[in-house]
Amino acid sequence: MPTKIRLQRLGKKSKPIFKIVVADSRAKRDGKFIENLGQYNPNTNPATIEINFDSALDWVMKGAQPTNTALALLKYKGVMMKKHLLGGVAKGAFSEEEAEKRFEAWLADKEDKISSKIDGLSKAKQKEQADRIAAEKEINEKRAQDLANASAELAEEVEAVAEEAPVAEEAPAAEEAPAAEEAPAAEEAPAAEEAPVAEEAPVAEEAPAAEEAPVAEEEKKENSAE
Repeated sequence: MPTKIRLQRLGKKSKPIFKIVVADSRAKRDGKFIENLGQYNPNTNPATIEINFDSALDWVMKGAQPTNTALALLKYKGVMMKKHLLGGVAKGAFSEEEAEKRFEAWLADKEDKISSKIDGLSKAKQKEQADRIAAEKEINEKRAQDLANASAELAEEVEAVAEEAPVAEEAPAAEEAPAAEEAPAAEEAPAAEEAPVAEEAPVAEEAPAAEEAPVAEEEKKENSAE
């Protein structure tokens, strides 16, 4: 049965993750597969590639045909390099020990390149961050300078307007009203002369006892008649 080594998509729409699988060449892309060889995550930098090296090499040696992307991943991990060296051993070009030695040297060189790339990315990231900070600092300084210039211009305008405006004459201090002259103390009215005590009316002289009226002559006559 013809087999292929290909990718099977997983993950979110904007952040896909792929499985590296061995499947029947007639099967649908996301259909059934024979074996899962690993995973490829292109969302990281550098990309994350995990492959079961021995299983992948075994399938390649059996004739499984990788797709273009799968082939690039297998080359990156050294599977295709190992196949090439094993082919040289089979042809008698060099011994198996020599093939292993060459493969180890290739792996070491590959690791150095990967490390250099990671270091370069780290330095580039640090430089980018430093440049961003410097740019933000420059922008902030420019804003502060613009603000200072605007404040100075405003102060000059206010000063010019103040010079043009006539200084309002100070109103003379209101003269203190002279203290009201104290009204001369009202002269005490002379004590009202005491009205002379009304002289007591002289006691009316007792009227002399009324002289007894002379007995009427008639009474005299009566007395004499007796």
